[in-house]
Amino acid sequence: MRISQDWQTATVRRSTPLSPTVRELELLPDAGCSRPAPGSHLPIRLTTADGRRLTRQYSLLGRSDDGLAWRIAVKRCQPSRGGSAAVHALVAGDVLQVLPPQNHFELSVRAPQHLLVAGGIGITPILGMAQALVARGADVRLLYAVRSADDLVYADLLRALLGERLQTFVSSQGQRLDIAAEVARLQPDAQLLLCGPAGLTRAAQAAWHAGGRPAHRLRFETFGAVATEAEPFWVDLPRHNLRFQVATDQTLLQALDANGIATLSDCQRGECGLCAMDVLEVQGRVDHHDVFLSPAERDANRRLCACVSRVRGGGIVLDTAYRPDPA
Repeated sequence: MRISQDWQTATVRRSTPLSPTVRELELLPDAGCSRPAPGSHLPIRLTTADGRRLTRQYSLLGRSDDGLAWRIAVKRCQPSRGGSAAVHALVAGDVLQVLPPQNHFELSVRAPQHLLVAGGIGITPILGMAQALVARGADVRLLYAVRSADDLVYADLLRALLGERLQTFVSSQGQRLDIAAEVARLQPDAQLLLCGPAGLTRAAQAAWHAGGRPAHRLRFETFGAVATEAEPFWVDLPRHNLRFQVATDQTLLQALDANGIATLSDCQRGECGLCAMDVLEVQGRVDHHDVFLSPAERDANRRLCACVSRVRGGGIVLDTAYRPDPA
């Protein structure tokens, strides 16, 4: 359940392959192209090959050189829940609907030192942050970790921008990013901004909290939080006298919606906690894929984030906290 907003029409002006799996798109909005702040994302409505309607949020790289179009870059995921495949199918001239840019990943320029960390396609919001910080003469470094060299999109641009302040890590070449060691090197009031997979985010959170650093100096976005080896599980909602199955290609949040259960949600990446709900009983094991709950909360299995978390080997009894209007 989301607050309704005014969608606008945008036209795909250009679709450019950056690697075997990543495409950059320029989207020309009919209502004009505002300048997005670093860290902003663009909500987009998409239609999959089988006709499903999806809403996805993609980080903005900024505007095109002429200032008329927004730029995004999207990695084709395998397996895909439909969004990345739909984006890669777009060609110049296609029309879609977008919302104005939104920002839940704000850049603060007041810290004395800035460490930017990108995992794979997480470089998309980090790129604009690097450009903004360099323009201000800030103390900034960027760590860019990928699986293969092909995934280092925008690396040439970043090398020209940052020089030796850019470090890349290619895991297929045996290179590893030691996030705990990097956090330990930072000044006490440094800021860490990270976009990457949930595992990298959790490692950064653990190192940050272990060092007793101010929580507000760590900001992050995640992606790819859903388990790749999903299995179906059952859900029981005693408040509604309802029981249903969650399919392998369906999130719990989607299943709740399909069964008429209104659930607040926003990020759909396990970050914001809006869709977190109480767990009454578990048969099997909860796979927590969020970064909102603390490690202790995940271990306790008393709450879960419906947008990304699942159950293996059984099912779960939930209290959604939704209260239907009285008749």
